[in-house]
Amino acid sequence: MRVSYGGSGTGGLTPDSLSGEPVWLDLFERWLAEGVSAQIPEPNAMVVATVDAEGVPATRTVLCKGVDPRGIVFYTNHDSDKGRAIATNPVASATFPWIAMERQVHFRGPVTQVSREETRAYWTTRPRGSQLGAIASHQSHPIASRAALEEQAADVARRVGGVDGDTPIDVPENWGGYLVAPTVVEFWQGGANRLHDRVRAALVDGRWDVTRLQP
Repeated sequence: MRVSYGGSGTGGLTPDSLSGEPVWLDLFERWLAEGVSAQIPEPNAMVVATVDAEGVPATRTVLCKGVDPRGIVFYTNHDSDKGRAIATNPVASATFPWIAMERQVHFRGPVTQVSREETRAYWTTRPRGSQLGAIASHQSHPIASRAALEEQAADVARRVGGVDGDTPIDVPENWGGYLVAPTVVEFWQGGANRLHDRVRAALVDGRWDVTRLQP
């Protein structure tokens, strides 16, 4: 299977496309906004890669829930596979595959947990059902059946009032946000005949170095 790129136009992505502080932020936010306007599915979805204690990588798709000059933020259970991997090797990469727009943005760098205050502020914006699900699921741990999972969820609902309850639900201690503070950000735009545009921003001695790469 092969797709011919270049339908979105080429030549628009150059090292001069990156500006501001940090140098990657303005273009990333513009591309994300254009993905939202184009109504591509889950424009804030990103493939996050971590490495466990044995050096084995793993990838999974999660939703980016924050972008600012520090980097990008996502939330998960600290006891999940990715949470445990980050605890051992606090680095990650994240790729936004905007295939419908023939674009991709790749981040990589060290990972830290965000503050509990930031986690609580985000937690309050989540639908109540999502809050219940986050508490009910012992993420990445085995379970005997779908029925057992639903019983765990029902037990949590009984304790805190269910989806229609009005009692605030506290954020679990083992759940929170992670910040990927990029040291490398790469922008990719599809081009005809595989002559894609690639521009990489790398943090070197506290300064961003921007370079065009061969595809």
